[in-house]
Amino acid sequence: MTTELDALVRPADYPLSAKYDPAWLLDLDMGPHPLWLLEDLARDLDLRPGMKVLDLGSGKGATSVFLAREFGVEVVAADLRIAPETATAVFTAAGVADRVHAVQAEAHALPFEAESFDAIVCVDAYEYFGTADNYLAYIIGFLKPGGQFGVATPAMTREVRDLGAIPPHIRACVGWEALAWHTADWWRFQWEITELVTVTSARPQPRGWNDWLAWGRAVSTRATGTDRAVVESVNAMLEADGGEFLTFALLTARRNAV
Repeated sequence: MTTELDALVRPADYPLSAKYDPAWLLDLDMGPHPLWLLEDLARDLDLRPGMKVLDLGSGKGATSVFLAREFGVEVVAADLRIAPETATAVFTAAGVADRVHAVQAEAHALPFEAESFDAIVCVDAYEYFGTADNYLAYIIGFLKPGGQFGVATPAMTREVRDLGAIPPHIRACVGWEALAWHTADWWRFQWEITELVTVTSARPQPRGWNDWLAWGRAVSTRATGTDRAVVESVNAMLEADGGEFLTFALLTARRNAV
């Protein structure tokens, strides 16, 4: 276990994330290492103290804690599957309950006023609800003009449409859901063509698959039963892939003035 946990502390690559106990992060596990993804994504954002930020698909709250602590922003943590009291307990224990407010909400029916936020971030969740052509117009309605939008999402290095099929090792693990794992260039086009936003960055993580696998190996040492089988299936997919097709896409944009 120590070896797997040690692999989750990489100050040379992720100095801010390295300050967080990997065991604490594993207790909040709901997908690939959320702080590595957010720290990398935030390099293309301009987050400043006092900003109001929506953490969309916030899970059990690790990313919301990180945003509040590292950037001094006010956070609304919105997730469908996590009860507000569960997330609030995490925020209280982390000492950020005065800066983070938990909301249970579905991504297509968000309970916020228009132009409520200076920034919206979404880490490892956008692929579940954001691929529809009309979703960008909906979500940026909650941003102030000039507000920032940042997404970290599983991605392919080549579009499935161009490959002609989902690669077998990916299909065996996630089936048709891989159709939502687009390239960074696909996302750039989808966003730019609307003229609703100015894309400021759309890049793949060259070793995103490796980070994902390092996290999965640590999770597998704790998981049991069905959960462990799922994690080990994902790990096998990543090992077979070796970075040929799988990565993460990091996307940032600013809302254009109306």
